[in-house]
Amino acid sequence: MARELNVEVVAADRKVWSGAASIVVAKTPEGEIGIMAGHEPVLGLLVPGAVKVRPSEGEPVVAVVSGGFLSVSQDTVAIMAEQAELAEEIDAAAARAELEALEEGEDDARRWAQARVDVAASR
Repeated sequence: MARELNVEVVAADRKVWSGAASIVVAKTPEGEIGIMAGHEPVLGLLVPGAVKVRPSEGEPVVAVVSGGFLSVSQDTVAIMAEQAELAEEIDAAAARAELEALEEGEDDARRWAQARVDVAASR
């Protein structure tokens, strides 16, 4: 039997997703990182964007995070973010309207809003 990862995606206010998976892909300032069972321990910074999880059973899971941290240790992956949502929880029209309503100079809010629009569009 193939080794699995124990994955948790958590926001400041809730657990967004958890389960067994074969791979996790997330965005860091240096680019995307893919984690599979047996990966060396790592602690990394995440940028706003998609986190893709391929569960051991079922359909792929896509979440959007506002940034945060990725921790890998002994086949356990923790994605910790201030804000996180599953792709299917995002109202695409509302996300686009939110992005359009933001003023220039609201960089963090714009990055989060753009990440939500991008993930909603990828469904």
